[in-house]
Amino acid sequence: MWRDLAPIGRNSESGGYRRFAWTPADTDCRAWFKDQAESRGLTYELDRNGNQWAWLGDPATGNAVVTGSHLDSVPDGGAFDGPLGVVSSFAALDELRRRGAEFTRPLALTNFGDEEGARFGLACVGSRLTAGRLTPEQAAQLRDGDGVSLPQAMERAGHDPEAIGPDPERLARIGAFVELHVEQGRALDLSGDAVGIASAIWPHGRWRFDFRGEANHAGTTRLVDRRDPMLSYAQTVLAARREAELAGAVATFGKISVEPNGVNAIPSLVRGWLDSRAADQQSLDTVVTAVEKAAREYADAHGIDLETVRESFTPVVEFDHALRDELGRILGTDDQLTVPVLGTGAGHDAGILADSVPTAMLFVRNPTGVSHSPAEHAAEDDCLAGVSALADVLEGLACR
Repeated sequence: MWRDLAPIGRNSESGGYRRFAWTPADTDCRAWFKDQAESRGLTYELDRNGNQWAWLGDPATGNAVVTGSHLDSVPDGGAFDGPLGVVSSFAALDELRRRGAEFTRPLALTNFGDEEGARFGLACVGSRLTAGRLTPEQAAQLRDGDGVSLPQAMERAGHDPEAIGPDPERLARIGAFVELHVEQGRALDLSGDAVGIASAIWPHGRWRFDFRGEANHAGTTRLVDRRDPMLSYAQTVLAARREAELAGAVATFGKISVEPNGVNAIPSLVRGWLDSRAADQQSLDTVVTAVEKAAREYADAHGIDLETVRESFTPVVEFDHALRDELGRILGTDDQLTVPVLGTGAGHDAGILADSVPTAMLFVRNPTGVSHSPAEHAAEDDCLAGVSALADVLEGLACR
C-alpha cells in the first residue's frame, strides 16, 4: 500500500508532496482509497462533503467504530502526515481478519478531505463541514491563490458543491473515532516509546496581518520618504518569536504575500499569516494580543495602515477521557498503562469531531520530530507497532 501511494503528488525537485484539495493529485489519492476499500469487499461511500468512507457492516446499526485520517498535504509536505493513519487503518483491518476477529459493531475506515487547508487556507474543511463548524456560506467564500472558490474547485473535480453542509445523521452513527497519526514532535523519541496516546490538542489559530503602505521606486525614493510595509512586517515577525518565547508557546509567520512583488519596487501591501499555538488559552491570548499590539506600534511608526483578521481558531480539545482510558486499558498489561499520554500542538480531524463524537488519537514515533517537510519520517518497525496497536484498539472496541 505504501509503495502504491508514495508516487502520487510527489514533486521531483523538492521530494515533498503537493496533494492539494480537489486537484489531480487529490483525485488520484481518492482513487487509491476507493480501490483499497473495494479490494477488501468494503462498502465504499463518498459523503456530501467529499469525505471518503469504507464500511464493514451496516452503518445504519449505529455505534460504529471509525478510524482513518487524511491523504492531502501541505506544500512540499512529508509522506507520513495523514497517509500513515489511512494506510494503517487498512493494515489494521487486514491484521484483524488474519486474527479471525468477529465484529460486533460496524467498522468504518475514512479519508477526510482537505485536512491541511493548503489550497484554501482553512484546515480540516471536510470534517468542519460535517460537524457544522463551517457553514456552506462560509465555505463558498474560500478561495485559492488563483481566485478559484472551493465550490468551483469541487465542481471541476466532479463533486456537487450544492450538497455540502452539516451531516448530523452520519455523526450519529459513530460511537467512537480513533485517528492514528505520526507524531509531529519528539516526545516519543525522547521517552523511547514507539506508540503514544493523545491527551489533548492545544488551542491554536491563524491570523492574517495586512500591512498597507505606498508603492514606489526602490532606487529613487529616499528612505525618509518611504512608507514601506515590509519594515513593519519584519519587525512583527521578530516580535512574534519574542512573545512566544516569553509565554512558552509557539508563533510562526510561515506564509507571505507581497504586492506588487517586484525586486525594484517598494511594496504597497505585505500580507502575512500568523500561526500560533499554546498549551492553554491564556498563554495563546497573551501571545496574539502582544503580537497585534507590537504590529500596531510598528505600523504607526512607519505610516502604515494595519488590518488584522482571525481566519480560523480552534479552542483546546480534551479527547474523550473514557475512550482515552479505554485505549490505555486495551494497550496496557494488567491494567497498567504501557504507552505514554501526551498533548500536541498540531490540529487534526479528530479534534474537530471531538464535540460531536467520542474521539481519541494514537501517535507513532517520529525519530527527528520533523513534520510538514520532505524529511518527515517514521521507522518501519514503529509503523508496524502502530498498526498492531490500532488493531488491538479496534478489536477491543468493535469485537466484543
